[in-house]
Amino acid sequence: MVNKLNQRKIDYKRFNCEDILRYDCTVKFDKDLSSRVLGENNYKSVWFRRTKRPEIPNLKKEERTYVLAETESLLKNIFLSITPSKWLSYPMFVYEAENKILQLKTARELGFKIPKTLITNSKEELKKFFKLCRGNVIIKPLSEGKVLYENEAKFIFTNKINEKIIDNIDNYDLTPCIYQENILKDHELRVTVVDKDAFSAAVYSQEDSMTANDWRKKNIQFHKTEIPSYLKNMCVSLIRKLNIKFGAIDLIKTPSGEYIFLEVNPNGQWAWIEAQTGLEISEAIIDYLI
Repeated sequence: MVNKLNQRKIDYKRFNCEDILRYDCTVKFDKDLSSRVLGENNYKSVWFRRTKRPEIPNLKKEERTYVLAETESLLKNIFLSITPSKWLSYPMFVYEAENKILQLKTARELGFKIPKTLITNSKEELKKFFKLCRGNVIIKPLSEGKVLYENEAKFIFTNKINEKIIDNIDNYDLTPCIYQENILKDHELRVTVVDKDAFSAAVYSQEDSMTANDWRKKNIQFHKTEIPSYLKNMCVSLIRKLNIKFGAIDLIKTPSGEYIFLEVNPNGQWAWIEAQTGLEISEAIIDYLI
């Protein structure tokens, strides 16, 4: 993105949130509420990509927790103080759109088919759901897809639940999770929406047993593909309904040709899809912002 902005001679400022403690960030309540970020207060558009908290060494754990919480609060205050003509996307709407229940509810209201779904920490409800789905159930995180250890991050993928787990469920404590009927797949789709444009790519996850339940488990190729115009319009409508301007939507295409909605990431990764498929997602982002 930086290279393309430079090539097109577009002025920009890049704010790395992990460096916030070294930046000039000011919100002032004077005659008029004013703000200054990176020495500027006249931003025409903002691409809210992702935030990363700074590393703060040489503090006790409790003190670090406090400082990081205050720093994160400063970031949110700054976002609210910036009033450009365009956001991709407005941060508070991004946080709201990350809600998996809201995503599924909104998708179904728009006419998407969704899997049978249970979100619970109840062992009894899980047992009943497992029986309802004839033992064909997957589990995935409700929000956080990785565990941060001291020296590394470990990712939590979508996995199938086996009957042995259910038979021994009373030996476990359940954190809240999403449980869904495991839908038979022909292939999977990632539809990346930028405002009114939708870019679709297919991944043939069923060709490898390692990626059958979650294509992220292995580096497999995505391919440019076409989806029906009605489905493209539904994807654009979903993003609009969630009050965001960007979204990476995951779908399943079944062997019978049905399309099933799984979820949307309002700040999902896309650069590797552009590199593999030639889909001009970055150009659409720049065109929207300018």
